[in-house]
Amino acid sequence: MIQAYDPTRVFRKLARANALANMRLHKAVALLQPGEFEATRTSFFPSIRATLNHILVVDWFYVDALEGGTLGPKAWENQEPFADPAELYAAQADVDRRLLDLCDRLTPLDLARPVAVHRGGRIQTDRLDDILSHVFQHQTHHRGQVHAMLSGTCVKPPQLDEFIVGDDAQARAGEMAEFGWSETELMA
Repeated sequence: MIQAYDPTRVFRKLARANALANMRLHKAVALLQPGEFEATRTSFFPSIRATLNHILVVDWFYVDALEGGTLGPKAWENQEPFADPAELYAAQADVDRRLLDLCDRLTPLDLARPVAVHRGGRIQTDRLDDILSHVFQHQTHHRGQVHAMLSGTCVKPPQLDEFIVGDDAQARAGEMAEFGWSETELMA
């Protein structure tokens, strides 16, 4: 039976996939030996720590705008607010929950709603669905860089792409249980 099309569904799934991938990545980072988190590496940002902090501060920037806030560039006044991997993951998990809550409340009409993004000297205005698409693409891009950097450490990079289709249910079962989510909820 074909269900009615819900244009907000993809964003609910992407928000969950985002949180699950961040959980896996940060669990792997927690296993690093002393010095590996902050070690200089080849990538756009010079370390795993710098890259994960960049993901976080950019999430603060965009999620605040999506929520109607005016945080703007203050989000990255401190480009590396967390030197401790556990504290960094706690902050990332918090903004992931905010993003998930926002996506869970979306209606089809919300997707075309204009979002004011405070950029210091100017206000950028874009559609909510375009901002969300950018946020998820940004996260995926930089998580991939951390994944590659992990290859040069004592920790095996985790699988990060098993969160969207039903066939991957077994591979994500542990994380789904940790979040208290069900497959029915994910596939709705």
